Amino acid sequence: MPELVEASASRRWHVLWTHSNCEKLVHDQLAAKGFDPFLPTVEEWARRGAVRRLGRVPMFRGYLFLRHAMDKASYHEICKARGLARVLGERWDRLDVVPDREIEAVRRLLQSDLPILAHPYLREGQRVRITEGPLADTEGIVVRVNPKKGLLVVSVHLLRRSVAVHLDCTRLEAA
Repeated sequence: MPELVEASASRRWHVLWTHSNCEKLVHDQLAAKGFDPFLPTVEEWARRGAVRRLGRVPMFRGYLFLRHAMDKASYHEICKARGLARVLGERWDRLDVVPDREIEAVRRLLQSDLPILAHPYLREGQRVRITEGPLADTEGIVVRVNPKKGLLVVSVHLLRRSVAVHLDCTRLEAA
């Protein structure tokens, strides 16, 4: 169940749901207004006609994150962004939030320079922590392929979306 934030709470991560292919548009508008948006992107091959090219696409299509202590005025200012469908939550003073640890796990994946793959959202499976390397202390769910090679799945539960990275399973411990 998503956590809820009251209007007087500190800066928390909120999820913004955008219209199709409007993630960057919403991100740029909010950044220009002084907000703190986070749009994680990954490289992906795209085909336009007979030409294939590598480009950056949103990690979670249709969504971006915003860190802000939400009040009614801020909420209305955010809602003015062109391309925004809505902020996830019941109303302006009861918005859904993403835990800081989930956003930090996504940031660490992006900084690791390891190949990131879209992966089905997993609710079951063993939660693990990486013990060494560029992803040390990152938590996720492991999907074991064989004893030395596996996939670590990092999930944003509110979005019901996950990303995965290949890793050596000998560097894992139960979380």
